[in-house]
Amino acid sequence: MRLKTVGIKNIRYPVKVREKSGKLQDTVASIQLQVSMPRDFRGTCVSTFLAVLNRYQEEMSVSIFSKLLQEVKDKLQADSAHLEMTFPYFLEKKAPVTHTPSLMEYTCRFTGGIGPKKNFMLSIWVPSTTLCPCSKEISCFGAHNQRAEINLNIRTKNFIWAEDMIELVESAVSCDVYSILKRPDEKFVTEKAYKNPMFVEDVARRVAQLVQSRPDIYWFSVGVESFESIHKHSAYAFVDSSCLVDEEPDSPNAT
Repeated sequence: MRLKTVGIKNIRYPVKVREKSGKLQDTVASIQLQVSMPRDFRGTCVSTFLAVLNRYQEEMSVSIFSKLLQEVKDKLQADSAHLEMTFPYFLEKKAPVTHTPSLMEYTCRFTGGIGPKKNFMLSIWVPSTTLCPCSKEISCFGAHNQRAEINLNIRTKNFIWAEDMIELVESAVSCDVYSILKRPDEKFVTEKAYKNPMFVEDVARRVAQLVQSRPDIYWFSVGVESFESIHKHSAYAFVDSSCLVDEEPDSPNAT
């Protein structure tokens, strides 16, 4: 019997990821590999993959990612190879008023496949703040806000830095979040969120609109989860490229 795919899951491995600044960032990735191999190959996947990964750990980028997959595919005589690499990515972020610097953690994932077709997807998870519009409208003072997380996945025609996508997402929320805030910064972010109330639906649509305006992105999906502060449950919204269907102006569903 020929298996569809074989591989390894949840290997944690130190890698270096190229930053937009040109520096290399040390991080630890959780890695999954699957290959489609001829039926007469057995037990060679793990050692081959780790040997290849070891050669490329000094710099992980889109171009290197493709070379790594091609080498795994060739060595195993596989029809195709697929790799997922999820890792914490740290960026220095300054507080909005005092400009106090701190490291902000984001989760990133490289997903790639090589075979009949090549493909690559960049995924990021960005923490943010949302403030409830209806709470603001019905309350005499104040409004409940909460932390939210936006997951953006993109496929692109050209290379795009993760930093640019993080900045895009953070521009589409009630307020972005920081690792360190002093009192003047806390006042700023509280008032900024209050001035920009948004439901998860608003955030999802806004991120989608900003991504859609970039011609170098040909596919995307956006998921927004709000960890509600006055409910036990979360609020969630999702949109992807397939939802972008133009409606006629006189359509009863047009808004």
